[in-house]
Amino acid sequence: MTKRLALISAIAGGLIAATAGLGYTASDGFDLSPQQKDRVRAEKSEKAIEAVSKDFKFISDGKLTIGLNPGNPPLSTYATDATTVVGYDVDLAQLVADSLGRQLVLVPVAWADWPLGLQSGKFDAVISNVTVTEQRKEKFDFSTYRKDELGFYVKADGPIKSIREPKDIAGLKVITDPGTNQEKILLAWDKQNVGNGLKPIEVQYYDDEAVKYLAIESGRADAVFSVNATQAYKAKVNGKTRLVGTVSGGWPITAEVAVTTRKGSGAADGITEALNELIANGKYKQVLDRWNLGSEAIDKAATNPPGLPNS
Repeated sequence: MTKRLALISAIAGGLIAATAGLGYTASDGFDLSPQQKDRVRAEKSEKAIEAVSKDFKFISDGKLTIGLNPGNPPLSTYATDATTVVGYDVDLAQLVADSLGRQLVLVPVAWADWPLGLQSGKFDAVISNVTVTEQRKEKFDFSTYRKDELGFYVKADGPIKSIREPKDIAGLKVITDPGTNQEKILLAWDKQNVGNGLKPIEVQYYDDEAVKYLAIESGRADAVFSVNATQAYKAKVNGKTRLVGTVSGGWPITAEVAVTTRKGSGAADGITEALNELIANGKYKQVLDRWNLGSEAIDKAATNPPGLPNS
């Protein structure tokens, strides 16, 4: 049963007031300072440099220009100075730039605008949680670097221990995001459960993040099913929710996100080589762990692997 819940203004107003001005600092387990003293760095890789096509033209000599969309911690967000971009995507971009022997240049871009920006030559590559799909492969090349994971999060001291398969959500009240892959997966699981004689779920939708998590804390909802990276960040910062299971964003197909470059430009193989060296020497995992994303690690980067099929 699907139910769209109206926001309760009194609760929302009180919670928003309580959280106004909330800042995340190193004491919360994340370093959002502009200095980034603990950022992981890598050595130049001649093998990765040689794997980049000689025909590839970087935007600027000696630099690697990366487009990304700030505003989605822990992937990328603005630091405490409200100017410097920090986060997992930035750290990974730095490692790739180091491996290619280049200075990193970041170009903030609205997520919807990255395809045009990349094709028009505003940046050499995009690192912004772009999932590999067959449709996107018609215009872009990909070097995979992280699992596209969705996560089930519940109240930290609640009774639910694990949500791994459809039967685990039977009868629960689950919050998700309308019009997304996570909603499609949730509804598919529910349909399967009902067909097997199990209790239906109650799907809840909220427009306000604060009210969403208040619903979990108060018991009005049992779980949130959404993007794992952002939920992992919230769980680490406030300690009020915990992960009880992950599902591929392309379920039942495995999905991965990738560094995105122009189709046929010749950059992808060099970036893939750099990523595999970073996986092998452990620096890749250090960066994932730094942003509480260790569960999303991949064993090997690949250039243009099979993507999610056209829908």
